[in-house]
Amino acid sequence: MFARALALALALGFVGLSTAPATAQVAAKDLFGRAKDPAPLAARAIGSYARGCLAGAMPLPVDGPAWQVMRLSRNRNWGHPVLISLIERIAVGARSEGWNGLLVGDLAQPRGGPMTSGHASHQIGLDADIWLTPMPGRTLSATEREEISATSMLKDGVREVDPKRFTPAHAALIRRAAKQPETERIFVHPAIKKALCDFAGSDRGWLRTVRPWWGHYYHFHVRIACPSGSSGCKNQDPPPPGDGCGKELDWWLSDEPWTPAKPGTKPKPKPPLTMADLPQECRMVVDASAPAAPLANTPLPRPRP
Repeated sequence: MFARALALALALGFVGLSTAPATAQVAAKDLFGRAKDPAPLAARAIGSYARGCLAGAMPLPVDGPAWQVMRLSRNRNWGHPVLISLIERIAVGARSEGWNGLLVGDLAQPRGGPMTSGHASHQIGLDADIWLTPMPGRTLSATEREEISATSMLKDGVREVDPKRFTPAHAALIRRAAKQPETERIFVHPAIKKALCDFAGSDRGWLRTVRPWWGHYYHFHVRIACPSGSSGCKNQDPPPPGDGCGKELDWWLSDEPWTPAKPGTKPKPKPPLTMADLPQECRMVVDASAPAAPLANTPLPRPRP
C-alpha cells in the first residue's frame, strides 16, 4: 500500500527524495524538526499521539480575533484542520466566559512527528497547549512572545491552586474546551483537576474528559479524537467512567506519584525515535515537497479576459 502511494506521489512530483530522504535509522526528530512547511498532501493524522506524523497541516494564524500564538520561533502552530477550527471556536467562545482572548502555545510542527525538544506527544496535529495566562488587550511583539513566561496556577511548593490566580473564569474556559464534541482529553495539573471538581457543581459529565497529569500547571492541553479521513490514526482508549474526582485524584494529590523510587536518581532518558519507529507512511510525509515550478521554456496558461 505504501509503495503504491509513494509511486503516485513521485508521479505527481510531490516527493523530493534527492534532498535528504528519510531512512529507517535516522532520528525522526531531526528530519521533522527541519521541515519548515507542511506536506502538500491531503489532511491526515497518521499513527498515535506520541508516535506518528501529520500530512496536509494548517497553521493557526499567529494573530486572530481572540488569540495570539506564543513562541513563534518554534514554528509549532500547525495542526490538522479540525484542531485549528476547534481552537478558533474555543477562543471566540471564551469571550462569554470573561476572556479577552487566549495565548496559544505549542500545537505541532509543520509535518508533525517527534519534536527536537519538549513534548513526547503533539506528533499528529491533534494536540494543543493553551496558556492559563489571559491575553493582554494589545498585540504582543515577537520578542514578548519569546520572553513572556506563563503564570503558574499553584501556590508555591504546594499541590494546591492559588485562588488569586486560578479563578472561576479559568475553570469555565477549561469546561468550555472539555465540552466540545471533538475533544478526547484535556490534561491539567492534579491540583487544577481538584479545583475543577469543586467548581463543577451538578454539571459533572465534562469532568471525565479532564485528566490529571504531571506539569500542566500554567497551561492546559487539549487533545482531539482522530478526525474522519485519517486512516491509520490511533485514538486513546476512552477515559475511565465517572468524573475522576475520587480515589484516582486522591492518589495524584498524595506524595506517592511525586516521590522517586530511588531518591537522588533520575530516570534514564529514552533513545530518540527513529523513522523505523513511526508508521511507514511518515517517510512519504517527511520527504514530500511542493510540486515543481514550470520549466522556463514551458508556456504558462494565458489569463482569461
